[in-house]
Amino acid sequence: MPPRLAFVFPGQGSQYVGMGRALYERYPEARAIFEEADRRLGYALSRLCFEGPEEQLNDTFYTQPALLTVSIAAYETWRTRGGLPPDWVAGHSLGEFSALVAAGALAFPDALRLVQERGRWMKWAGEQQPGAMAAVLGLERAALEEICAEAHRETGEAVVVANDNCPGQLVISGGQRAIARAGELARARGARRVIPLAVSIAAHSPLMAPAVEPFRSVLETIPFSPPRVPVIGNVEARPLDGHPDALRAELARQLIAPVRWTESVRYMVEQGAEIFIEFGPRDVLSGLIRRIAPHVRTLRVEDPETLTQALQALG
Repeated sequence: MPPRLAFVFPGQGSQYVGMGRALYERYPEARAIFEEADRRLGYALSRLCFEGPEEQLNDTFYTQPALLTVSIAAYETWRTRGGLPPDWVAGHSLGEFSALVAAGALAFPDALRLVQERGRWMKWAGEQQPGAMAAVLGLERAALEEICAEAHRETGEAVVVANDNCPGQLVISGGQRAIARAGELARARGARRVIPLAVSIAAHSPLMAPAVEPFRSVLETIPFSPPRVPVIGNVEARPLDGHPDALRAELARQLIAPVRWTESVRYMVEQGAEIFIEFGPRDVLSGLIRRIAPHVRTLRVEDPETLTQALQALG
């Protein structure tokens, strides 16, 4: 009996100049995904992924469609080359759109439009209410939530736990003064490190609220289908309701809600997931998964070498 598989898709922070190039050069199905993205978006996204400039690739307006495209190119290559189908899919933040494509709930061209608009409105919200984010290492979530509440009371600015990535690795998001104060409090109360992130927006926090309604209007124009396999959502860390309206509500709410990645991975493990395969650049999620569930196996598909390794491992 084949092992039970969970496919996972990365979010912002995994991008780098050169990502996806080896897949594009080797596999026609990957090249077709990049060419479709270039055509749909009206600019050479493939060249941006392969050659940069890095500053533009790191602009959220471009980062989001770039990561989606590389992840789906990797997934399509796996699927076309005879890779097994998933039992569950999940994505970290932006990666949830890639997961919905892999589950058959969202067509790739529609996902491209959505993530570009998501990037546009998140960037706009960040200009309306500039914010910051920081990784906090070595504190429990409950302790950090208390610190965020205290920093909010002291500064009057919103600050929340935005990403529960794995035990001992949390990300806070909010107003700049509130983030600075929360960092001070976290260090004073035993955090091993507080690392400011190189972003100008407060993702997954109340500061993204201005983006919700404009993005919801875009979501209303996009057709969704019931997913073929369970999609574990960021907001509730449980399978999404497959009704199109429920999927739209999830993706709008996700802008201001925390990413519950630890709980999402634990849910899939509890349901029987034995092997997690990460599709897309780098191995950020694989590292988090090994810390959440050390006994499960992780594989990845990013280039011809990792594709071959993954196919052989499950052959």
